[in-house]
Amino acid sequence: MYKLIASDMDETFLDGTHSIPAANVEALRRLRELGVLFVPSSGRPYQSIMDNFANVDQSLMEGSYIISYNGGFINRYGDPEPLLATTGDRASIERLYAWGVEHRQALHLYTTSGETYVQFLPPEEQEYLKGFPGCIELDDSVSSLDDFIGDEELMKIIFMDIDFDRCRRIGEELAPTLDPGNVAITYSSNRYVEFVPAGVNKGTGLAHLAELLGIDISETIGFGDAANDLDMLKRAGLGVGVANVSDDARPFCDVVLDTRAEDGALAELVTRIIEPEHR
Repeated sequence: MYKLIASDMDETFLDGTHSIPAANVEALRRLRELGVLFVPSSGRPYQSIMDNFANVDQSLMEGSYIISYNGGFINRYGDPEPLLATTGDRASIERLYAWGVEHRQALHLYTTSGETYVQFLPPEEQEYLKGFPGCIELDDSVSSLDDFIGDEELMKIIFMDIDFDRCRRIGEELAPTLDPGNVAITYSSNRYVEFVPAGVNKGTGLAHLAELLGIDISETIGFGDAANDLDMLKRAGLGVGVANVSDDARPFCDVVLDTRAEDGALAELVTRIIEPEHR
């Protein structure tokens, strides 16, 4: 019997405006009734994920957890102090940031305190980020981390391009310049190439949380849509994809739903997979 659902947020649990569809709110209510834990799992910071639940009945998430930064942080829901925290390799991120500045490549830079700095954003990305309050936009003249971060610990850097094939080319170009013992590369949202701490992913985050809670990994569901969900889909007892799952994630899904993220796919997961176990 499944006891925990670890769910990606963007393009899985949220709609195109980064809001929670009404059907998913009702699905959260049903999961609460059935005693199944719903755990958001995202590449975004903890507070950014919390913001998505600001208008939801907080009792629906009481006692749950949040996996953020692609598995780098685990928090109790509502508690900003992480139970587990992993930081990125600063030297690697500095080199990647220098590359981004040189090429004027749209980028997001994440700190462990939860700040998200963005730079060189095209209009399409500025529009996309309207659903994510709190991003700090840097002037294009900024060229050094020392100009705005100082000694603060860093989590990851991502480059953005509306042409997803270019994102893949960027990843392929930069991979040979990075130490695989420090940095791993993944992709998300059909627009990002992400450079994250090696050995840290949504799958390891799920495994750590399951161990912490005394839940066997076979009793967990990974729910996602993109390449940065692969490790979670593979690690969980059951990997479930939304109807809009990407081509690179689809082969790792045990089940692909008929419902797209826009329409509240969690509701189908609950009725199709969870409820039959409780009859």
